[in-house]
Amino acid sequence: MDYKLFDSELKVMNVLWREGDVPARRVAEVLGKEVGWNINTTYTLIKRCISKGTVERSEPHFICHALVTKDEVQEVETDELINRVYDGSADKLFSALLGRKKLTKEQIERLRAIVGELE
Repeated sequence: MDYKLFDSELKVMNVLWREGDVPARRVAEVLGKEVGWNINTTYTLIKRCISKGTVERSEPHFICHALVTKDEVQEVETDELINRVYDGSADKLFSALLGRKKLTKEQIERLRAIVGELE
């Protein structure tokens, strides 16, 4: 995938991932409450997502359907972060994340389990 979603477009996608296929007016209603956007702002961002190929519009009622999953977007965004900031090194990213926050024993055990599954 070669799309780049900006934070504002991710807000639109998050509504679709949470609520499934919904009319554009529902996306506008949710984002109006969550971030204070007016309907025109939301519709503009939905149209940007459509032009990027991440959302599909169907009629009647301008139904919005996510064409990419949250996992797909997270993978693309993570790869970009690793390549852009950490010289392509996932272990540098992992080390930086772990160095920033005190982890609970349970979180450490979950991370060990994840690493163990990768081996």
